[in-house]
Amino acid sequence: MAPVPFLLLIEDDDAIRTALELSLSRQGHRVATAASGEDGLLLLKEQRPDLIVLDVMLPGIDGFEVCRRIRRTDQLPIILLTARSDDIDVVVGLESGADDYVVKPVQGRVLDARIRAVLRRGERESTDSATYGSLVIDRAAMTVTKNGLDLQLTPTELRLLLELSRRPGQALSRQQLLRLVWEHDYLGDSRLVDACVQRLRAKVEDVPSSPTLIRTVRGVGYRLDVPA
Repeated sequence: MAPVPFLLLIEDDDAIRTALELSLSRQGHRVATAASGEDGLLLLKEQRPDLIVLDVMLPGIDGFEVCRRIRRTDQLPIILLTARSDDIDVVVGLESGADDYVVKPVQGRVLDARIRAVLRRGERESTDSATYGSLVIDRAAMTVTKNGLDLQLTPTELRLLLELSRRPGQALSRQQLLRLVWEHDYLGDSRLVDACVQRLRAKVEDVPSSPTLIRTVRGVGYRLDVPA
């Protein structure tokens, strides 16, 4: 039997927090809750969730800052809850390190689907490995090393790298990557892909501002180049 996913829900609105906690529990999750970013960070020191559902508009430190603080030391999956779909809010959230975002009001089953999609990104797959210069991808262990050192990738960053590495030298569109990595039915949100590529380049490229491994294909998307 598969283990029950353990979630940390950080949401300041009592009604929303209670409703989501109840709905997610019915969907088969264990849920711990916090009403502020500060309380959520304290709870994170005591417990190890599989994923964090994080509201953006929190009293005290907001969700963006909570996300940044978590990312300094941890690569746990994070889904942002935002009441606004404005580009700036979404982009700031993704650049802070979030794996995905959901616009409120959100139904519990929709959030559950997003949660399970994120958690699947960390599942083990085939046993082969691939080497691209100093970068080594071990699919069996689900690890990536560069110059012999382990890279700390989020499940989404790892899944993106795996999908690109399955087709070295082939350009993949943002729409293809949204389907393969995020499992999104809505294919209009390229911001998820662009932000994740930016974070991934910061970890795998020698000079992230001049990438030689994950290349942009203008008007299409991205490809993984094989070093000569």
